[in-house]
Amino acid sequence: MDLHLTNKLALITGSTKGIGKAIAIEMAREGTNVIINGRKQSDVDQVVAEIQKKFSDIKVQGVAADLSVESDREKLFDIIPQVDILVNNMGIFQPKDYFDIDDATWEKFFRINVLAGNSLAKFYLPKMLQQDFGRIIFIASEEAVMPSGEMPQYSMTKSMNLSLAKSLSMLTKASHVTVNTIMPGSTLTEGVQKMLDDMYQDSDLPKDEWEQDFMKNHRSRSQIQRLIRPEEIGRFTAFVASPDSSSFSGEALRVDGGLVPTIF
Repeated sequence: MDLHLTNKLALITGSTKGIGKAIAIEMAREGTNVIINGRKQSDVDQVVAEIQKKFSDIKVQGVAADLSVESDREKLFDIIPQVDILVNNMGIFQPKDYFDIDDATWEKFFRINVLAGNSLAKFYLPKMLQQDFGRIIFIASEEAVMPSGEMPQYSMTKSMNLSLAKSLSMLTKASHVTVNTIMPGSTLTEGVQKMLDDMYQDSDLPKDEWEQDFMKNHRSRSQIQRLIRPEEIGRFTAFVASPDSSSFSGEALRVDGGLVPTIF
């Protein structure tokens, strides 16, 4: 299926690993010129080289920047003044007991998971409206609408992503610009693998049963009873970013394996 993304320019934040990298790969597969972002130059260079080698017909750029820092965002804006597609994927998570979360941690999660993406949207959205095409996509989580209680500071910021995207979508009426949020369920990223390692390394359970046990005991509502793979999120995001997805905006799009119950 041709998603008509050839020669579009997409910035995917936090794209040196996990879901962000998977999104960049799937967009590149569709002919999109992609911009890789991460904090470490070596990580950015490695992913740029990997994607460029795999998809030689597209242009792959890299910008090493910590987008939670204003000066680094300004650096990005100077290098990349305009994009067709912005995927606000950068974010952090950490299981933590509510009573152990101090104000500095709340503020850190808010700065990284909300304010950084808001700043990028505020910069790129007017240019998208001028050219009458654009896609802004926030990568949230099922935690936005069904918090597990395991990391309230993270869940709060993902709910904010949904609210922000809806507000921004109202600025795009009668245009070919859309703003949406994608809510992946539990996904087997490097971070989640580390979480599994921390949870089960001292247990007697064989490693090949960790995922099944985690889903059974911590994500029992999941209908697929497995962790989603990053490339599955990547493929869906490529569609949402495409001109073919023009019929919806301001939506919270669930890719959660049936984890969140549907109420009719």
